[in-house]
Amino acid sequence: MFKRVILGLIFPILLFSESLNDLIQMSLENKIINASKKNVESVQEEYESVKKAYLPSVDIGGAYTDVAHETAANANNSVNAYVDVSYSLYDGGKKDLKYKSYESQIEASNKDLLSLKNEVSLDVIKHYYDYLSYSSQKDAKQKEIEQLDAQYKRLSKFFEAGTTTIDELDKIKSKVESANVQLHELELNIQTVLHELEYITGQKVRIDAGSYMEISNEEAELRNDIKALEYSMKTELLNAKEIKTADNPQINLNNTYTYYDNNYDSATYKDNELEDQNIFAVNIKWNLFDFGSTKTAYNAAHKSYLSTRSKYEYEKNKAEVDLSLALKSYKIAKLKIKSANSALKAAISTYDVIKNKYENGLVDNVNYLEALSDRSEAESSLSLAKYNLEIRKANVMYHKGKNVWEYVK
Repeated sequence: MFKRVILGLIFPILLFSESLNDLIQMSLENKIINASKKNVESVQEEYESVKKAYLPSVDIGGAYTDVAHETAANANNSVNAYVDVSYSLYDGGKKDLKYKSYESQIEASNKDLLSLKNEVSLDVIKHYYDYLSYSSQKDAKQKEIEQLDAQYKRLSKFFEAGTTTIDELDKIKSKVESANVQLHELELNIQTVLHELEYITGQKVRIDAGSYMEISNEEAELRNDIKALEYSMKTELLNAKEIKTADNPQINLNNTYTYYDNNYDSATYKDNELEDQNIFAVNIKWNLFDFGSTKTAYNAAHKSYLSTRSKYEYEKNKAEVDLSLALKSYKIAKLKIKSANSALKAAISTYDVIKNKYENGLVDNVNYLEALSDRSEAESSLSLAKYNLEIRKANVMYHKGKNVWEYVK
């Protein structure tokens, strides 16, 4: 019965532990991502509204009038109703530029969304491996404390027998207290990472180890944030060109049908009464002079475009440098693992020898404590190097312009 209860408590914990892929998928549904999605939808709907505004418009209306003095043009009282159809045949080329501008804005919004997803994913990946690294360091520190406790108990017996001094015991005790402080710091780091992940995902998480990053030799492409900047630059150029269309002629078509119901008191006026009327008109408008207002507005918009272009070129060049640095960092991370493996092997060998000599009274506890500390640090360094390599992999794929979540295994 007791075993069943224990299993019943353990299984839900295992069941609800999240892998790195689970954490990323949860984070990609958080409020910041959803807000960005709404922004994309907003621009898309605004574009649809603009397109519909260029379709023919139909208006209806009517009026009742009552005049004090009847004339041929104004009956004593009258009712009229009309239907008006209008269409912009040519607006100087503004429509096509506006359409292209919105399409570019939509592309920029989509790239911004993808960029945000990648940044959030990269953040989750770092927190995930930081958690595993801290947990590994915690395990190593706990083993160190166990060893220290065992030696403290051993020395206590020798102290009671009068074969060792109090200062030997105090050194071990001091080391235990120092290791416990470091253990608490690691536990705090673990809790901090969990809180950060809860903030990003919007819910409490339990981390399941075992996920790793895959690195690909695919050709690099522009990052999504750089692509978004490129589309923003294109949008600003189109907006500047749109301003210039104000100098072009504009042609509008209009057709208005009106029905009249006039009540004349005068028979003379009634004989000439108009029952309905249809008016078709072609209206042409051409702005020949506006004191340079259009030109000034264009120059301002064009300078904004040039500013964005300079920023784009800067960020594009910077992205190439960032990728180069990410690749170098990845290579160094691999070398660190090799170095950490060698250091751990040496630390374990040294510790085994020193421990044997220490227990046989051939070396003092200073040498033993130093060897134990070196072994613990070497174990922590190796785990840190391994998890840091996974972060470096994700960083490389991010700077290659790939969707980092697609390389989580």
